[in-house]
Amino acid sequence: MTSASPQAIAPQVANEAQPASLDWITKLVSIDTTSRESNLGLIETVRDSLKHAGVEPWLSYDATQRKANLFVTLPAADGNTQGGIVLSGHTDVVPVDGQPWDTDPFKPVVRDGNLYGRGTCDMKGFIGSVMTLLPEMRDAKLKTPFHFAFSYDEEIGCVGAPVMLAALRERGIRPDGCIVGEPTSMRVIVAHKGINAYQCCVRGHAAHSSLTPKGSNAIEYAARLICYIRDLADHFKQNGPFDELFDVPFTTAQTGTISGGIALNTIPALCEFVFEYRNLPGVDADGIFQRIQQYATDELIPKMQKEHPNAGIEFKRIAAAPALDASEQDAITQLVRALTKDTDKRKVAYGTEAGQFQRAGVPSIVCGPGNIEQAHKPNEFVSLEQIAQCESFLRKLIHSNTVGV
Repeated sequence: MTSASPQAIAPQVANEAQPASLDWITKLVSIDTTSRESNLGLIETVRDSLKHAGVEPWLSYDATQRKANLFVTLPAADGNTQGGIVLSGHTDVVPVDGQPWDTDPFKPVVRDGNLYGRGTCDMKGFIGSVMTLLPEMRDAKLKTPFHFAFSYDEEIGCVGAPVMLAALRERGIRPDGCIVGEPTSMRVIVAHKGINAYQCCVRGHAAHSSLTPKGSNAIEYAARLICYIRDLADHFKQNGPFDELFDVPFTTAQTGTISGGIALNTIPALCEFVFEYRNLPGVDADGIFQRIQQYATDELIPKMQKEHPNAGIEFKRIAAAPALDASEQDAITQLVRALTKDTDKRKVAYGTEAGQFQRAGVPSIVCGPGNIEQAHKPNEFVSLEQIAQCESFLRKLIHSNTVGV
């Protein structure tokens, strides 16, 4: 799909200095890529710009063909396409439904030194900065290649990145390192927790509420399982393991949504709920689920099936993103620390795709423009100063990877 150039849509600006990336960021934010929508408008806009610049990206699609990842390699001066650094960002954004925005979230506006709009902070600011620096990367005599990796559906469980990483393996592409540009105020993040989300379906048996022995109450058994998950969370809170560099220094778990039952006088035959847990690096994420599943299998299901033989409990994994734990000895960590002059060790409770790249064998860190406290909120913004800092960082990165430097 051919789209207007980024310069065709400009934000409302009043006498404020504009970073070079503002045009690209504005273009990207103006495309609604809420996770429930297709991201192809954005992906194809970026694809066409890359082709115009003389590089050939490839796409990897989801099962519906409505969403796609984009990956492209800018070869080294000698033509080598192996090794090098990945600049990674997700293209989807969270919904704006019910949020009290002061302006149209998909019509970016600059005010008081900030660019407002959905995705400005999380994380189209980074993607726009990378695209703006594309000509400088292309024209430099690179020692090693740069790769761009733009994914779909990060916001609903880091769904798209594994599809792209599988395609990288099939194509034999082996980068040396990855920078995920999530909003960190351009500070280096070396670790984050893993995210694991499950849907649980508890199937009982309906009966009139006056005949309780003839039914199996799905809500009551769901409640027991939810309480067990809370007990696990309390155990981690009290006993650890702990890592005080995290703002929440232990593994957490919680139930987010629940539904069930049809009437007060009917024993509910069905109850569904969604729960998540966020594990510290080094804590066995699969082991936590096995404990939950074993409690359901050993303690609850036998009691339910005594009440009705068809009763049971089923789990469906809806998201799984591994924790990140970058090594200070990794070349990518040392490089980004040197370029940012940031030596502090920081770890965060939120998740990113960096853990997926690390699991795939690509050492990774997180560093990008914007403050995570502004993400997902009404009137989301990124400061123009942060955009300028990101541009400066990327130029330093290019310079460090230029032949003869």
